[in-house]
Amino acid sequence: MRLYYDNVYATSFEAHVLETKEEGRRVYLDQTAFYPTSGGQLHDLGTLNGIAVLDIVDEDDERIAHVLAAPLTGTTVVGEIDWARRFDHMQQHSGQHLLSAVTPHLTVGVHLGLETSTVDLATERLDLTALEDRANAEVFRNRAVSVSYEDAKTAQGLRKATDRTGTIRIVTMEGLDRSACGGTHVRATGEIGPIWIRKTEKIRGNLRVHFLCGNRALRAMRAEREQLEAALASQAEAAKEADKRAQKLGLELAGYRGQELYGHGAQQLVEGPIDEASRALANAFLAQGTGTLLFVSEEPAAVMLASNLVHCGKTLKPLLTAEGGRGGGSANLAQGSLPTAEGARAVRVALGFA
Repeated sequence: MRLYYDNVYATSFEAHVLETKEEGRRVYLDQTAFYPTSGGQLHDLGTLNGIAVLDIVDEDDERIAHVLAAPLTGTTVVGEIDWARRFDHMQQHSGQHLLSAVTPHLTVGVHLGLETSTVDLATERLDLTALEDRANAEVFRNRAVSVSYEDAKTAQGLRKATDRTGTIRIVTMEGLDRSACGGTHVRATGEIGPIWIRKTEKIRGNLRVHFLCGNRALRAMRAEREQLEAALASQAEAAKEADKRAQKLGLELAGYRGQELYGHGAQQLVEGPIDEASRALANAFLAQGTGTLLFVSEEPAAVMLASNLVHCGKTLKPLLTAEGGRGGGSANLAQGSLPTAEGARAVRVALGFA
């Protein structure tokens, strides 16, 4: 007896051992809650009398074999289902039914894997955002999901015709879908959780849609977010290092420029922004010999004096004060700001740079 047909939420059960093979590692029971690999859905895991279940096989004679990690002894067992795995499979399988129900394209293939689930649709194009929106809207509607048994000949309204005969098991999403299915499903669409379509690929004229549902979708989204954050952090660090190298190269270039500028004369004027590169240029300039170098910026208004002929701080400060500015510095380097460009030009003239 397949207990999961009528109660997929049962996580434990008792049963009698009918037969064992392979030295007690392959076990057959009079009833079981373990779902075997079937219909694109993977098998359950868990334990029998505390022994790990490695595989559940639906054999050709319709018997279910429980493949164990160690020999089983005794004639009765207590089975425990790995509920996290079971519920994950329920979310994926119900999510597949829902996706197939809300797309106008025929479902031609299904695979519910450990890492990703896929549904093959008879189309080469699909509006993925629209499909994802429709599917999640049905999740939010929390439609009831139920199981019934009907004769294959008289069953009506199935999404896809079945080639089975006799009594068939039908999984119904209220007002949305009826499908012949022997798999495990949630009791309402709300339990599917978020449905996330990850990507598509063309397969023999069809479109394979890769999707994840529920907790699996959340884990994958978090993993992707962490990967993105790590990539952004790596790029930010690389950009920071590149900026440091650029600054270093800029200072080196300024040094070479200072050497070159001194070659044109021991008294020079440079117009433009005053920054770290300016200071590197000034130091390189003075390193060549005695001389004076004045930097003037009109926007913002500022000046910087570099010299080993006069005391820069004592020379520049009174000139700045006279024009309403402020600043100062050491013997060889001083700088200051001024309220206007006219003030910067006045300081320039006062220092002999007309």
